[in-house]
Amino acid sequence: MSEENQGLIVFSHGKESGPHGTKIQMLAGIAIKHGWTTDSIDYTDLMDPDERVERLLDELDGESRRPLVLVGSSMGAYVSLVAAASLRPQGVFLMAPALYIPGWKQQQYAGDLERVSIVHGWNDELIPPDNILRYATSAACDLHLLPADHRLAAVLPELGAIFEAFLRRIGGGS
Repeated sequence: MSEENQGLIVFSHGKESGPHGTKIQMLAGIAIKHGWTTDSIDYTDLMDPDERVERLLDELDGESRRPLVLVGSSMGAYVSLVAAASLRPQGVFLMAPALYIPGWKQQQYAGDLERVSIVHGWNDELIPPDNILRYATSAACDLHLLPADHRLAAVLPELGAIFEAFLRRIGGGS
């Protein structure tokens, strides 16, 4: 099957990480195993979350012919969720999403997306679980609260299993 016909998963990293961090590499391996192509946008030159949203939208301009999944961590999850309102992907997978951050442009998020799954740490020192519960309640989406901090490093195997189950429900890889 040609790459053009395979589903595409686009990763958006957090504020202080990069496009090839530990979580992205792990999840990209799972995605490829399930027949998806992957891309990881580099936002390291942009600190403004809404400029990152614009970059993601520009990168995906004209990418409507194949299944699309957006995956983001922290600020990258904000970027993925805000962009999803325009892109209408088949799924959005959010890790420790930076939602309802004072001073950020977007404070309302699409609650009618096809499939959203969130993994967040109970002990997240940057984003309170209440912020995530607020969005998950309004969107009635999958929510996995795990015993972890913001980086989710302590729960990587669980994170991988949740992502794999998410992809199985979506289908569309190849």
